[in-house]
Amino acid sequence: MKIGELAKRSGLSAHTIRYYERIGLLPYADRDQSKQRDYDATILIWIQFLGRLKMTGMTIRDMLHYAALRERGVETEAERCKLLEQHRDLVRAHVTDLQACLLILDTKIAGYAGKEQRMKEHDTALPERRRKPTGTRTARTR
Repeated sequence: MKIGELAKRSGLSAHTIRYYERIGLLPYADRDQSKQRDYDATILIWIQFLGRLKMTGMTIRDMLHYAALRERGVETEAERCKLLEQHRDLVRAHVTDLQACLLILDTKIAGYAGKEQRMKEHDTALPERRRKPTGTRTARTR
C-alpha cells in the first residue's frame, strides 16, 4: 500500500510515517518501480502497537530501543519482555495516580451537586465585602 493509504488506515500523517521511518521506528518500506514507498499491510499491527506504547507514555527513545531489539530477532525476546514489564510498572503507577485524581474530581463534583441545597439553607445574598480599616497601609515593593 502507498503512504497515503497507510496514513489513512493508521491514523498517522504521511509526514509522521516518513519521520518514524527516518529515525528507525518503522522499517524502511520497499519501493515500487516508480520508487514510491510500498508498505505491506502487516505494518499496521506494528504501528498500532507503537500507538499504544505512545499513549501509555513510553518515550520515543524507549520505543526505538524496543524496535532495535525487535529487529535483531528472537534472541532479544527476554530483553524486550523486561523493557515492557518495566514500562508496565510505570503505567500502573500512573494509573494509580490518575485514580487518586479522579477521586478528588468526583468529590468536588459531588460538592457542586449539593449546591442548591446549601443555597436554600443559607442566605442566598452574597456576603458583604469587608473594607480595610482606614489606617492600614499596604506593603511597598522595592
